[in-house]
Amino acid sequence: MTRVDFYVLAADAPAEAVERTACRIAEKAFRAGHGVYLHVADEEAAGRLDELLWTFRAGSFVPHARWRGEGEPEEPVLVGRTEPPPGPDVLVNLAPAVPSFFSRFARVAEIVGGGEAQRAAARERFRWYRERGYPLHTHEL
Repeated sequence: MTRVDFYVLAADAPAEAVERTACRIAEKAFRAGHGVYLHVADEEAAGRLDELLWTFRAGSFVPHARWRGEGEPEEPVLVGRTEPPPGPDVLVNLAPAVPSFFSRFARVAEIVGGGEAQRAAARERFRWYRERGYPLHTHEL
């Protein structure tokens, strides 16, 4: 069964902290030998995350590509807003809702930002997973 981890940022965390945290999770999973899919809500968010993966930490290298739903990806870390290809086993969900394909991943990371709207959406996702019996873990950052 898919394990779901909620990473809760401080209430005063800046807006970009969610994307930076996603980059750190992706880097850690990649270094541990996992394939990662960073699921975003729209193309603008995909572009920001794609750029940030190159620059979020000095000396970091996370081989990644944008996933637009076609072809065979060669990179172990993908950023997209559509259903991912087979392969990645870690999902980092940056969209406001639970993606329909989440259960094919071994692990799901949900990042909770500091804004009230982000926290409310995260509470809904937490409730959704809990009602379906998924193992939930919370990490205060």
